[in-house]
Amino acid sequence: MKEKTVSEAVAHRRSTRIYDTQQPINSKVVQECIKHASLAPTSSNLQLWEFYHITSEDQKKLVAEACFNQPAAKTALQMVIPVVRRDLWHQRVAANIDFIKAGFVKNNMVDPKTQERALSYYQKIIPKLYKGGNPIRGFIMKLFMGLRGLSKTTYREVSASDLRVIGHKSTALASQNFMLSMAAQGYDTCPMEGFDSKKLKQILNLPTKAEISMVISCGIRKPEGIYGERFRIPFEEVYFEQ
Repeated sequence: MKEKTVSEAVAHRRSTRIYDTQQPINSKVVQECIKHASLAPTSSNLQLWEFYHITSEDQKKLVAEACFNQPAAKTALQMVIPVVRRDLWHQRVAANIDFIKAGFVKNNMVDPKTQERALSYYQKIIPKLYKGGNPIRGFIMKLFMGLRGLSKTTYREVSASDLRVIGHKSTALASQNFMLSMAAQGYDTCPMEGFDSKKLKQILNLPTKAEISMVISCGIRKPEGIYGERFRIPFEEVYFEQ
């Protein structure tokens, strides 16, 4: 099958509620699409995400039950579950620092001031921000930034709830990369938000601080699996040029 262009993939992608269980999909192709997901833009390049690829029949059944056995889950051939991992920020900061330092060596950059400027963001700013994941500390930082903003342009998204939104935004961008990549291969998907998050975390053996962004079912659509024509608000009502 010829891979679809971006425009073709966007047009092909529909939320599929019923899959053809007689048409298998290639796990390796799905895995490649997950790699495309990992190339999505992400806040501060922290990549605070993980992707759980569900292929076994037993695990699919458990996940479908946690998704209330809705048709998109029950008939799925495979599933992909993007998980937000804000609790891994220490490790991801360290990985970015190592990458930057390796770049200094590779490019023979020895100027200490240049190195300090390049590393300062990950060594000072990001740790200060992500320590705001503690609700009390985040609340204090929010108040401080609000006061600071009275006199100068200020970054204000510093509370625990702000960081949670940031983590889910990045993971959602990766999820869209995945779904469009799947569409380019002629495969179908459905992002689902209807699930028992506590039960699903137990199934995946996730730590307490991990958060499931969505469950994406995968397969090849049945004609009746697309519930009607695509509806969108007129473009003129959502587009504003300034």
